Amino acid sequence: MLLVTLPILVMYTEAVLIPSLPAIQRQFHVSPSDVSWVLTIYLLTGTISVALMGKLGDMYGKKKLFLIALAVYTLGVTFAGFAPTFHALLLARALQGIGMAIFPLGFTIVREEFPPRMVPQVQGMISAMFGVGIVVALPLGSYIAENYGWELTYHTVAPFAILMLVLSARVLRESRYINPGKLDVPGAVLLSLFAASGLVAVTRAPDTGLTAPSTLAMFALSLASLTLLIVRELKTDNPLIPVSLLTSRNVLITNLWIFLAGFAVQMMNQAITYLFQMQPPYGYSKTILESGLLMTPSAIAMLFIAPLVGRAMTRIGVKPFIQLGALLAIIGLVALSYDPVSIGLWKIVSLVVLVSTGISVLNVSLINILVFSVGRRVMGIATGLNSLFRNLGAAWGPAVAGTLMSMYSHVFYSYSAPGQPGIHTCTESRSLPLPVPARNSTLCCLARGDPSSKGSSPDGLAHASFLRLDLYPHKSLGCVAPR
Repeated sequence: MLLVTLPILVMYTEAVLIPSLPAIQRQFHVSPSDVSWVLTIYLLTGTISVALMGKLGDMYGKKKLFLIALAVYTLGVTFAGFAPTFHALLLARALQGIGMAIFPLGFTIVREEFPPRMVPQVQGMISAMFGVGIVVALPLGSYIAENYGWELTYHTVAPFAILMLVLSARVLRESRYINPGKLDVPGAVLLSLFAASGLVAVTRAPDTGLTAPSTLAMFALSLASLTLLIVRELKTDNPLIPVSLLTSRNVLITNLWIFLAGFAVQMMNQAITYLFQMQPPYGYSKTILESGLLMTPSAIAMLFIAPLVGRAMTRIGVKPFIQLGALLAIIGLVALSYDPVSIGLWKIVSLVVLVSTGISVLNVSLINILVFSVGRRVMGIATGLNSLFRNLGAAWGPAVAGTLMSMYSHVFYSYSAPGQPGIHTCTESRSLPLPVPARNSTLCCLARGDPSSKGSSPDGLAHASFLRLDLYPHKSLGCVAPR
């Protein structure tokens, strides 16, 4: 029962954080691509943690590593509410990410402690509790975040995290299956380089440019690290990620689908949050609380669907549910990609429910097919590897979402400099004729340096960059009030 209720605590914290991203962005004066690191760094450290602690759990006992992960998560939750700067908040989120190893370790403990016929039902209940946490968080947590600040959310969670740590130490039994061996430290370093450099590249691309040397260098480092990691794992006697697990058909399919599911749902969540809160004609001008309430139906769907799927799976089998979940998610995401502003608010909510239902069906199906496809002595690293792929996808999701939003939040204009007053600095205000989609936004000049030199065209056209204030209200620059 303890493992079943633990997701409520974690998802309460995470579900409140997503609709609070615009408020965090304004508070710490950062861009959409920067604030996406609040989600990305959590998933990045979690990606490394789940594989490392899964392996250590197989070696030294899953309860020991579960308690260590939960203790680190508790420390991160406690510190996050007091973070004085954006970098301090990122540090707290990194600690929370390390604690994500509680889930693959918890799934392994369930497989060891329950008879096979009950495992799908228990896994379904755990997945349902993710939905319960979101159902509680979106109305209650969003109300707290909107009226008292997102920090209070962490203050209310910390005591419960400490309580769960104490109860886990007293109630859980140590694993009966130990697989001694040596930790592959070089493999862990290469894995960290692969994940970190790839995320840095995609997140900073709007500022540096996709073809900038620094961006290309990060992508190259990520690819080189992945190549060396594969070579290393093929040759070492005690690999961090056993290649035999990657080549198993069921494990390979499970990891591929979980990567795509993590990417899709995290990218959708961040984009939908901004869509709800941006001003017309770009969004629906909703508050944090209203955004949370609009996302509640998708959480309720998860709450009811997951246990039903887990129960039906023992009679029907796993494969039909994998196909059903994928089909529902694809239909919803394709429909959402078509002009979400014009299709109407409640159609968007309905499509988000459809996507969440599909992802929930996928999650329950995939974890069950995995735990019954591997031996118990390597189950820790197998579930950790599955969480690694989920986290890689989920880490790229908000990074790509933040990158795209940063790219499309800038509007570039050109106007003739010869014979007209030019914009020579970012502190001079002028009214410019704007395209129709930008007429309702307040803009700020973000021209870099002297437009009469770098950035000017040969015929004397000076290029200035303008930024919408509804996304960057903190910029102390000369602003243009469009007519």
